[in-house]
This record gives sequence, structure tokens and C-alpha cells, in this order.
Amino acid sequence: MSQANAETVLVVDDEEPVRRTFREWLEGAKLGIRVLAAPDAESALRLANEQQIDLAVLDWALGAGEDGLQLLQDLYAFHPNIVAIMVTGYANQATPLDAMRMGVRDYLDKNHDLSRETFVAAVRRQLDVIRPAKHSRQMHEGLVAFREAIDKVLPIVRSAGALTEPVPIPDAVRSLIRFLRQLTAAKQGALIVRHYDATKEPAESWIAYDAEGQTLATEAIPLSRSLAASVLSQQQASILTNIEASTAGLIDLQPFERGHRTILAAPMPVGSGVQAVLELFDKETGPFDAKDQKLVQTAAEFATDLLRQSLGQRQQQAMLLNAVEAALRASDQMAESLHGTAETRREQPPPVQVLDELRRGLESSTNPGVADASLQLAEAIRVIGLKHGSAALQHCVRLVESVRQLLDETLGS
Repeated sequence: MSQANAETVLVVDDEEPVRRTFREWLEGAKLGIRVLAAPDAESALRLANEQQIDLAVLDWALGAGEDGLQLLQDLYAFHPNIVAIMVTGYANQATPLDAMRMGVRDYLDKNHDLSRETFVAAVRRQLDVIRPAKHSRQMHEGLVAFREAIDKVLPIVRSAGALTEPVPIPDAVRSLIRFLRQLTAAKQGALIVRHYDATKEPAESWIAYDAEGQTLATEAIPLSRSLAASVLSQQQASILTNIEASTAGLIDLQPFERGHRTILAAPMPVGSGVQAVLELFDKETGPFDAKDQKLVQTAAEFATDLLRQSLGQRQQQAMLLNAVEAALRASDQMAESLHGTAETRREQPPPVQVLDELRRGLESSTNPGVADASLQLAEAIRVIGLKHGSAALQHCVRLVESVRQLLDETLGS
């Protein structure tokens, strides 16, 4: 145990040989503690005012009319969680009930059972109780401070998210289709967005928006048989004429695609698991031409970038809010997971509740399989830091950054 985290034992006795002997016994027992000594109540209280005292070893009669039990009561004013071992040559005068109320947890009789072994054993017994209780209190205090800090940050995060919220998709769709209808003289338009996530049931889902940005009813048409799939496979804007006759038996049309003479459609490969197709229907002044096709292709590419940025920004905001909310939930459950000594808990993985909340937050905002891999990487780095210190952590950071840069260069991102 580091000296900074070590428990502090204060020995108070008016006889210098007794103080020296107690100190030697404690230091020789290698209990991982700091030992302080004081000859009287005044000196003891001065030390208590300067630093934390966890255990006091007090002489019942300190001399000069001073009383060890009264000193303990005064020490309690500085450190409400202090406990004490009372050393006395007047055991018959002790008042155990009052002493217990004030934090006395053991008695040692100078005239009968006081030896190195009994003294060290008594101190060790109290340390075995003090350490987990002290750690739990520190954890609770840390959780309270953490929650207060998060409670202050959460409104700021939400406010910042609101300030940087991208244009709502329905508004963007309405503006985009209105713009293209004006340029191409198309009578109507629609935007189809297809989502695919193998971890969900069903894995594939569709959302279609009309020219006003309102959602349209769509049928459960597999991607492979849809008009959108045909457009996506060509990877460029296409003009389709006499749709129902030319695609009969090959393509299943959505309800809003039926009954039109011509469709000008452009693919929008937004990102992993998300694809979109922009469709314009029936030009008022004649058939769509190459100029319309080029115009829609350019507009679709521009709109794809905006949609990709919008979804990425939303994902970042969702991830941040999910992480904050997961931390809040985990703080409520953390105390229930405190078992064993502080030293053994340091070597154990984080509590299950914390990992579950982090995993759920990651799964809701990243690709499938990323959550568990991210947690495994974080745990591996935590163990390295625990065993080898901050220098090893800095080395891990440099390695991860090097791998990221190599992947970016290799994949061209």
C-alpha cells in the first residue's frame, strides 16, 4: 500500500518509553500504516487537526488530570469515523458502554495481557475493519462528487447538442426535393432510406419520405427486388421509362412508385448500413433528359455528404449522452458491488453493472461487434496501467494512435 493511502495510527501516552515501544512494535509488524505519537491531549489534537487519523491507541489516564476517553471525544470532533483501542492499568474503572459509544473497539490491560503479540493483534483486528469501511466511504464520497459533476455537465451537453443539432431530415428532404422539382419540372419526388443491421430483427428496414418530408407507407419488399436496389447497383443517376411494363416480374415497385411514366433516380450511399435513393417522377414538360440526369446526380452527391455528416453528428451526440446517462446509472449501483478489500478490488475488472451500461451505450451508437472489442481493449489497457504505471499507458496511447494512422492511410479515410 502506498504511504499516501496508508491508514494513520496515533499513539497517545504520557510515558515516553511506552510510546517508543508501541511505535517499534507497530513499525516492526509491517502493517502498511503510518504511526504518529503524542505525549498529551494537546499534542494529539494538534496532529488530528493537521491530518486524518484512522485509529487511536490511547492511555486511559494520561496524567495531569487528562482522560483518554475525553480525548477520544475531542478527536471525534475532527474525525467522526475514528476508532480507538484503550490501554489502561485500571480496567476495573473503565466504562465499556460509554467507551463503545465514543468509538473504543478494544481494551488492553497493562497489568495482564499487554505484549507485542496481543498489541499487534488488536491493531490488526481494527485495521481489518477500518480499511474496507474507509474505502467504501471514499468510494461513496467519490460517487457523490462524480454524480454532482455529471448533473452539472448534463444540461450543458444537452444544450450544446441542441445548438449543433443538424437540420431535421424531413426538413432537409422537403428542401432538396422542392429545389430539384423547380429545376427539372418534376411533378413529384421521394427519398427512400434503407437501414441494415444484422443484429436486429428484422435486419432490414425502409423509410420513405414524400416531397413534403412526410413519411410514406412502404411494403416489405426485399432490397434485392426493389427499384432502389437497381439504382444503387448502377451507382449513378438513371432515367427509367415505362416502368411497370419494362420491370414486370423483375422488380417490385413501392406504392408511391406505381402509376408513373418516368422516374429519374439517383443513389446516395450514405455509409455503412445506410443507403438512400432520390426519386423524381414525371417531368411536366416532357421526358427527363441528360441535363436533368447530371443535375440530379450532382445534387444527390451533395445531399449525400450532408446526410452523412448529419447522421455522424447525431451519432456523436447520442454516444455522449448515452455515456453520461450510463455513468449516472452505474453510480447508483456501484456501491452494491463493493466486496473484498480495497487492494483485491483494484485488481478485479470493473463491476458488472458498469460494463453492462457501457456495453449498451456502445451498442446503440457503433457498428455491431465494436462494443465488446472496445471494452476488451479498455480493460487490457487498464491492467497494463495498474501493473506498470503511467509510462506504460502513454506507450499504449502512442501505439493505438500509430495503428489508427496506419489504418487511415491504408483505407484512404
